[in-house]
Amino acid sequence: MIDPFGRHITYLRVSVTDRCDLRCVYCMPTAMKFLPKADVLSLEELDRLCSAFIGLGVRKLRVTGGEPLVRRGVLGLIKSLGRHIGVGDLDELTMTTNGTQLARYAPALFDAGIRRINVSLDTLDASRFRAITRTGNLDAVLRGIFAAQRAGLRIKINMVALRATNDDEFDRMIRWCGDKGFDLTFIETMPLGAIDESRSNQYLPLSRVRADLQTRWTFEQSEHRSGGPARYVNVRETGGRIGFITPLTHNFCESCNRVRLTCTGRLYLCLGQENNADLREVLRAHREDEHLVAAIKNAIQRKPHGHDFLIERRQPALARHMNLTGG
Repeated sequence: MIDPFGRHITYLRVSVTDRCDLRCVYCMPTAMKFLPKADVLSLEELDRLCSAFIGLGVRKLRVTGGEPLVRRGVLGLIKSLGRHIGVGDLDELTMTTNGTQLARYAPALFDAGIRRINVSLDTLDASRFRAITRTGNLDAVLRGIFAAQRAGLRIKINMVALRATNDDEFDRMIRWCGDKGFDLTFIETMPLGAIDESRSNQYLPLSRVRADLQTRWTFEQSEHRSGGPARYVNVRETGGRIGFITPLTHNFCESCNRVRLTCTGRLYLCLGQENNADLREVLRAHREDEHLVAAIKNAIQRKPHGHDFLIERRQPALARHMNLTGG
């Protein structure tokens, strides 16, 4: 699949649920309304859709949510998708998770074909973790992370940089990840969906963060690429690796190889645009994949050049929340 700007689309992020067992302050409001179950694709439908994308050239597939591991039966879907790795049609099957369910599921994820996961973790302080997530237990997440490591999964920690919330913990997180052998990625908060406070109050430019970190750490350029938008450096003092995802201070649209599929079957061609295609309707109207493949190809030809994020707006750039879009 090649979009109008010559970019090869090889990476699909698929949300299997909009539901989550945490309520992170930068992701959703306190009184979040989740989708009726009737609106959500079955696991068999998600398998069929993902398989169609793989047949069209997707080489990396990331399972996301919400929190993907709260969906009943999701391991069956992951095992089924893992078959594409076995025959060489897919290079990598991976997942983004909040870690709350990892202690239970980590060995099964490895057995299903997953070798690398991203875990969202914005603080190492238990009381602060509770405040950011509203409902979370840091010890449970840490147990899950170490269970995943023991199961053979490589771990990357995703830390959203939040002004006046966790901006005094960046050094601690770098040191901890280096000690534990985890990669670390800092992420700028994104203006998706209305929350209980102003996004501009949370926003911390990573250009400023990086400049400050370099006064204490030695960053060396890394050629490592994970297939996503992060740009990496090696940290001489820890031997670890740090990524920066900067949709606002330095967008990465020129090299975008990604599309996102929601749990309702909507294909979003850009995280920061509402341009989408309803694949559920096509999926359910036709037993054969010919029409589905055509709908996907047509949608890719509408992929925009870049997003429309501006943190200064009073309203979010998009009404759609991140838990619906998929991380």
